[in-house]
Amino acid sequence: MIRKLQQLEKAARALEPAAGKRKKTRDKVIAYGEDFLNRIETLKAYDYTEEKGIRLLDSPVSEEPLTIDQVLDLLKCNVDSHGLNPASGGYLGFIPGGGIYYSALGDYLADVTNRLAALFFGSPGAVRMENMMIDWLAGILGFPETAAGNLTSGGSIANLIAVVTARDAKGIEPDNIRKSVIYLSQQTHHSVQKAIRIAGLKECILRYVPLDSAYRIDAGELESAIRSDKENGLNPFLVVASAGTTDVGAVDPLERIGDIARANGLWFHVDAAYGGFFIMTAEGNIKLGGIEKADSVCIDPHKGLFLPYGLGAVIVKDMNSLRNSHYYLAAYLQDAQGENEEISPSDLSPELTKHFRGLRFWLPLKLLGTKPFIAALEEKLLLAKYFYREIKKLGFETTCEPELSVVTYRWIPKTGKADDFNKRLAEEVMKDGRVFISSTILDGKVTLRLAILSFRTHLKTIRLTLEILREKVGMLER
Repeated sequence: MIRKLQQLEKAARALEPAAGKRKKTRDKVIAYGEDFLNRIETLKAYDYTEEKGIRLLDSPVSEEPLTIDQVLDLLKCNVDSHGLNPASGGYLGFIPGGGIYYSALGDYLADVTNRLAALFFGSPGAVRMENMMIDWLAGILGFPETAAGNLTSGGSIANLIAVVTARDAKGIEPDNIRKSVIYLSQQTHHSVQKAIRIAGLKECILRYVPLDSAYRIDAGELESAIRSDKENGLNPFLVVASAGTTDVGAVDPLERIGDIARANGLWFHVDAAYGGFFIMTAEGNIKLGGIEKADSVCIDPHKGLFLPYGLGAVIVKDMNSLRNSHYYLAAYLQDAQGENEEISPSDLSPELTKHFRGLRFWLPLKLLGTKPFIAALEEKLLLAKYFYREIKKLGFETTCEPELSVVTYRWIPKTGKADDFNKRLAEEVMKDGRVFISSTILDGKVTLRLAILSFRTHLKTIRLTLEILREKVGMLER
């Protein structure tokens, strides 16, 4: 047995490379990353290829190792040379993220030290850091000290946590679920519908409130719908508003919706995954006025703070409501409970084991301060106004003036169907690859959209986009 253990130990020690080998491997990885960043200005926003990384499958996982050079070659040829490049300033489709370098260093340190940021007992410093970042988010949203929250993988899980908390706080049970009403809009992000289903609320009545001409919830219609539902013996309990819709960047009238929700005893949730951080700007602070009246807010640092994918957040005004929905004490964790401890993230979300996400959030803010983040957000708002002005000069039809940093527009061709033309236009821009735009359906029409949120998107990027659109329209009109 001893000999066998010694043999296994010798083989297993490959998992702990010596300092020299760590350095050699790390240097090559860093060189790969530096090469990517040094070329980011010239890399395409979208690489249109036929093989789509299929050759990665020619190298399956096996017992025998590869060299770091072989591995990086597989990565470069099969992952980083196909499809979207969200790190590019030309990535202007969907809702861009970011990829700030200092966050990557935070992830590196979090992975090397492997702190379990779930239980205060296990890693009080890591939990304090994450709770501190939650407190900071609550502060910029105008929430009271009773607020709590959780750093999630993104907006989908943040919305799910909020919906579950609202369900329990409002006493939605099997005996009243079919009479319970949720109010939202056709512009509400689909992750909310997914959250409703996953939370066991698909048998609730979903009431889609009519929108105004700028695709915002009509507060008067909402109030009338709630009144009518109450008169008919139904149980209104949740209203979901958006602070920056994905399609058009619309901000629902948060102030009025908050007042209506409070007057009628509804839980008020705001999905601010995309637009929430604009509250740090003077203009955004006005447009997002009323968000402090929400019972819960979803907000994504990997969008509006330009951090790498994998960091969302949910903030709930009443910590007890959040804890009541997610707390559970397992017998094997009885030693991890102590007095006068800070609340543990595992008590406030479905996750027990979780990545130390707080470090990728905390480090760039500590190294840079908030000033450059605010400047970048102000820049994106102004770039959207510039693009909106210039795209009209080119002859494009616009749907509504941008409220945040999403602009919607379409070309009306001289002949043929406009929908077909705009689909082809989006495809041609994608094949060109220098920038990436997306399309959506508004009022039954194919509409192009430009989402400006990458910290690498600047005036020259928008001017290039305008030139590409002018060029592709001319080509398709011939």
